[in-house]
Amino acid sequence: MVNAYWEHFPHQADIGVRGVGPTLAAAFEQAALAMTAVTTDLALVAPAESVEIACEAPDDELLLVDWLNGLILEMATRRMLFSRFAVTLGGHRLRATAWGEPVDVARHQPAVEIKGATYTELKVGKTETGLWFAQCVVDV
Repeated sequence: MVNAYWEHFPHQADIGVRGVGPTLAAAFEQAALAMTAVTTDLALVAPAESVEIACEAPDDELLLVDWLNGLILEMATRRMLFSRFAVTLGGHRLRATAWGEPVDVARHQPAVEIKGATYTELKVGKTETGLWFAQCVVDV
């Protein structure tokens, strides 16, 4: 069985984030990891503090955007980076815990600030091999 993973894909001046996993929740978790990896090396972010996030939307695509934008808001207001996520989905409702730590500029060396998740290249579905994927472009 293929493990969950994340990846980036190019998109003009911005960057695409994609999460893939055996479940939709795992794909959402991996998309969040991909988004953090736009900013810093995930290995440098200790999962020391937890933050709860909840959102809902009329469909899975909009839920992905709400989820990532909820994380961006937490990153900005708490001045934190996150490196671990646990997502639970029910209908089009999401409950999640994100673990991370306050930004340490010297150690994390943040490359960019993510302004928001967009509707560009927004897709949620299954791959040809039956894995779930969740993707969109983030504005940097």
